[in-house]
Order: sequence, then C-alpha cells, then structure tokens
Amino acid sequence: MNISLVDLKTQYKSIEKEAERKVNDVLSSASYIMGKDVTEFEKEFAEYIGVKHAISVGNGTDALVVALMACGIGKGDEVITTPFTFFSTAESISAVGATPVFVDVEVDTYNIDVTKIEEKITKETKAIMPVHIFGQPAKMDEINKIAKKYNLKVIEDVAQAVGSEYKDKKCGAIGDVGCFSFFPTKNLGCAGDGGMITTSNDDIATIVRALRTHGSGENGQRAYNLLNNISEDVKTSEDHDDTVYNPLKYYNYLIGFNTRLDTVQAALLRVKLPYIDEWNEKRRVNAKMYNEKLKSSSLTLPVVIGEVKSVYNMYVVQSENREEVVNQLKERGISTGIYYPVPMHLQKVYKDLGYKEGDLPVSEYLSHRTFAIPIYPELTQEQKDYIVNNIVSICR
Repeated sequence: MNISLVDLKTQYKSIEKEAERKVNDVLSSASYIMGKDVTEFEKEFAEYIGVKHAISVGNGTDALVVALMACGIGKGDEVITTPFTFFSTAESISAVGATPVFVDVEVDTYNIDVTKIEEKITKETKAIMPVHIFGQPAKMDEINKIAKKYNLKVIEDVAQAVGSEYKDKKCGAIGDVGCFSFFPTKNLGCAGDGGMITTSNDDIATIVRALRTHGSGENGQRAYNLLNNISEDVKTSEDHDDTVYNPLKYYNYLIGFNTRLDTVQAALLRVKLPYIDEWNEKRRVNAKMYNEKLKSSSLTLPVVIGEVKSVYNMYVVQSENREEVVNQLKERGISTGIYYPVPMHLQKVYKDLGYKEGDLPVSEYLSHRTFAIPIYPELTQEQKDYIVNNIVSICR
C-alpha cells in the first residue's frame, strides 16, 4: 500500500462536477481578473471568518508583506515572531525592511511561547506575528494583552489554519490583521497560488486594497490620504469594468504590488469553502484516532490546548529516532514530511542577525525530532489502520 502525505486528487474527485462547472463559467465569461467570483468569495470568506473585510491577494507570502506595510511597518522596525515556521513568515518581515525577532516555541504545541515575548520587546518593536502552526491557534489572549500594553499590532499568520478557532472565534479575526494562504496543500487550497488578508479595521483594509493593485485608482487615493492625513473627496469612476478597462488605474499614489487572486481560483475556492468545516472535522476525527491508537508508541504526540479547535493542517509527532522511523515508514509506502529541519534563526540568510546554536533550544530540539504523517480527510479506514499498525510496529 502507498499512502501520500496529501492526496489532492481524491479531494478533487469529490467536487469535480461542481468545480468544473464553476471554472468553465469563468472561462466563458472572459472575466479573468477581479471578476465577480473574486468579489463574492471575499464577501463569503469575510462572513466565514467573522470580519468586516477580506481582501484577496496572489499568495500567502504577499498577504503577509502587504499586511505589514498596511500596518505601517518598515525599515528600522522589529517584528516578534516564531522561528519554528515556514520561511515566508520571517521573509515577509525582511521584505518590508524590518527585522524579525525570534521567540522560542512551546515543546508540546509548537506555537510561540508567550511567556518569552515581553523580554524581546524594544523601542523598535512594532508588531507581533504569531503563527497558528500546523492548524493550532496560538495563545491569542496573552498575545493581545502584551500587544495592547506596548501598543503593538498583531498580525496573525493563518496560512495553515483556515477554520481554526480560539475561544469560539475564528483565527484571522483575533488580531489586527489575518493572513491566509490557499496553496493547494492547505486545508482550503486552490489550484495554484492564492491568499487573503482579513481585518475589521477600515483604514487597514483601504490601504491593503490600494497596495495589491499598484497603489492606484480610488483606493490608492484614499490610502494616500489616510497615510498623509488629507481630507478630500476621492474621484470615482462608476462606469468601468476592472476586468477590461478602468481609467483611474493609471493614477498612482503609492508604490504597491500586482498581487491579485485570479477569478478562476476564486471560483474554485467558492466551491470548496462550504465544505471546509466538514473537512476540518474529519481531520479532527483522524487526529483523535491517532491520539488514541499511537499513545502506546514511543512517539510524542501533538498537544492541543484547551478552548481551541485545531484544524490539523498537519499531524506532527516527535521521535528521538526520526530518520530511522521515517525511512522505515517510506519502505512500507507511508509518506511523511519533516517540518521544520532548520529553524529560522539558524538559516544562513539570517546569520547577520547574530543568532547561534543554543539560543532557542526548544525550536532546535524540535527541528531534529518532528515529522508529519498523513491526516487528510479522505483517508480510508484501511489506510488509517495500515498507518497506525506500522507506526506501532516500528515505534515500540
């Protein structure tokens, strides 16, 4: 038996007819950029998360970069974040000219250790960027409390956690801004790249909308006025179609980006969004089964803190003999993934920040021991039994 870490083909089969119809509708409409499905998906996603605004962008990395810029973060600023994450988190901070300041993580939840944040705050600190890693929410009450005390922005990296909840509130609606990725392997994935920024702050939303399209047009002018404390009427064009021609797009007010969600991707995501809670619940059911069946093994299993709903984008375990276990599982046809082999503070690109081995011991410890096993909702009972039986056999 061969079991992949993620099975996108099986998921697609479950929505194939509906997806093909929606995509064909977009193709026949010839409305490929900023079409109706983009606007409708943004409305539906905002309602799902529980925020006033959802602004789609080209990918999850752009979501982080644009959100940072919209919060006024740039050269000379510092942003506190986790070293145990995908590179985009730290990269986005560097991309706007700011410096990532890494805080170690908890050994059981893999999330940022909130007890160590305050000691890293300086006069240059402007924001905290928690990552809801592997689908489990970070401890947002404590993070928001610290942020309020020091007047910091909170930018949630929700790339791996669509639908996760912290105390009955969706992640992406808890901080000032939420940033999502729709990369195909995410819980809610499109057929390429895609991202979303969520916020209930009207000013941040206006600036985000301007930055995603070259800082131009009505939103560009509004954003420019906001950033420069200017009060004036904004010229609008009512009789235009953004997919063909908008004369106002040739008037630019900010240096922005070309980062838009394709209409085809938005249409596909609209098909998938109604299923996301069902799919996430199946992931939780699979995780509960693993927790029960693997507790007799030598693996250290993931811990979920109280009052949260993890969506288990990945089910990540720990082993003192990771290489041996992973190789044996591979021989038996069970795919795994190592997340993450090198923590951010030890990446070569960040050597100038002055971190050294031993500075963030928990992240370093985990980088040698963690790996993911399949948990996608389409796993069959036969596949799950095969995974469990082989892991128990290997990890006695």
